[in-house]
Amino acid sequence: MTRFLRRALVSMALIGICLAVHPALATNLAELYRSQTIVNGKYEKNRQSGFKRCLDAVLVRVSGDQRLPAKPEMSVLREKAGSFVAGFSYRDRMEGIPNHDDQGTYDRPHNLYCQYTPAVIDPLLASLGSKPWLMERPRLAVFLATERGARHFALDADDERGLLMRESFSNAAAPLAMQVAFPTAVQLSQAALDDRSLRDAEMMVLDAVAKKAGADQALAGSIVWSDKELGWIADWRLATAGNTYRWQVRGVSFDDAFRVAMRGAAQILSGNGQPE
Repeated sequence: MTRFLRRALVSMALIGICLAVHPALATNLAELYRSQTIVNGKYEKNRQSGFKRCLDAVLVRVSGDQRLPAKPEMSVLREKAGSFVAGFSYRDRMEGIPNHDDQGTYDRPHNLYCQYTPAVIDPLLASLGSKPWLMERPRLAVFLATERGARHFALDADDERGLLMRESFSNAAAPLAMQVAFPTAVQLSQAALDDRSLRDAEMMVLDAVAKKAGADQALAGSIVWSDKELGWIADWRLATAGNTYRWQVRGVSFDDAFRVAMRGAAQILSGNGQPE
């Protein structure tokens, strides 16, 4: 039996044990211990850089703790990031598009997928003062007031104006193994919620509408375009365990604003406190 095969079998066995211990996660624990990034080609150098980014991503994904990549200890762990990977694979992001020249053969962008095991990642988290967030992750209904100049609206599940925002929010949720939903225009109207009233609405009211939207609880926020900041100013709110948490980011794209929203929500819901 080869060393690689032994390692793969051990990894599968460890995941199986964890599934037995955490039956609520039986269908997605292996997915939880997985991360991805984008690399140019399949060069060894690029792969090693990708391993570093994937390590950061999987530690945050498993723990929900957004502070981990900034810890000083991470610089040492990144230097041996490849040693923590149980397996990896690629997907050509330009699959089906012919190469135009020799240069394109080497520099085509690929998704790099890295698989890890609890037996490797959990001790790393412990060494960083963190731990796995293995409870079932709540689905969040997003209540968002958007304003840019004279244009303003409340994001809902169907409005064409919010299509890119809804896609961006879903993309922000995926790396954290979370999901989002959006209330319909009818649900917002029935609750007398528009882009103005959303800003001051009680979280318990939004949580009730969130359940009607097929989610577990609400994530509320507003984004306002600022010419001075050359980007969006985004404010976010989330209530849990009797507390309402608030956080903000300024001068960013709406993609970044939504990433900050989801990272903050994960930080709170995983028990790691106030988003920074």
